[in-house]
Amino acid sequence: MKLYARQQGEGADVISLHGLFGSQENLGMINRGLAQHYRVHGLDVRNHGRSPHSDVMTYQLMAEDVLEYMDDHQLERVHLLGHSMGGKIAMTMALMAPERVNKLAVIDIAPVTYQKRRHDSIIEGLSSMPLESISSRSDADKFLQSYVLEKDVRQFLLKNLYKDEAGRYQWRVNLPVIDSQYYEIIAGQEGLKQKFSGETLFIKGGDSDYIAAEHQEEVLGMFPSASVRIIPDTGHWVHAQKPELVAKMLLRFFGGKS
Repeated sequence: MKLYARQQGEGADVISLHGLFGSQENLGMINRGLAQHYRVHGLDVRNHGRSPHSDVMTYQLMAEDVLEYMDDHQLERVHLLGHSMGGKIAMTMALMAPERVNKLAVIDIAPVTYQKRRHDSIIEGLSSMPLESISSRSDADKFLQSYVLEKDVRQFLLKNLYKDEAGRYQWRVNLPVIDSQYYEIIAGQEGLKQKFSGETLFIKGGDSDYIAAEHQEEVLGMFPSASVRIIPDTGHWVHAQKPELVAKMLLRFFGGKS
């Protein structure tokens, strides 16, 4: 699949992968910080942003999408960065093709299968929104309030709303497939028997439960050179809450200036 990408900066190549319901714009502040020292490729993964839609969202296929992008742009090796679902894509790719990855950075996700469906109210709210009758983003926000209490989360989700050529609101994100493929999205990387021995950094939000102490054995089994940095007073959206700190941390890890 040919993924949409935004390139910025010059230098060694970094590929940046966003999380569920997002797009490359959601890592925009991080990407701009890295672009001072690197050539950053912010990708929209399948069924998100401006990339094509598909009925399947396995991590192997999404990792192959990234490898295809690398092949199309003659990128032999890259630094790889991903948040949440994007972090799982990045980990899968590093395990599948370790020779294509220099260093791997994963933001607030572990390579494990999560048992809890965390996004049902979001999927229900977005899927049931009467797109044909809303006339503004504020209308959409009001409708979504009964499904999503947090205003900043609603604002993030509503970035997926756009007007088509006929002036009607549509979703960029492929909601039916995200719903049908949800158990693929929360799946872990345990089924891959390979290891990635390259330098790996996990960045954890101090208040987030996505990376837990009980995940350590599985993390080190797959990523034996992994280290963890915890950013206090942040949740799962650590890169949005403290973008300058995360960008500096990534610059130091990848070897650029901070």
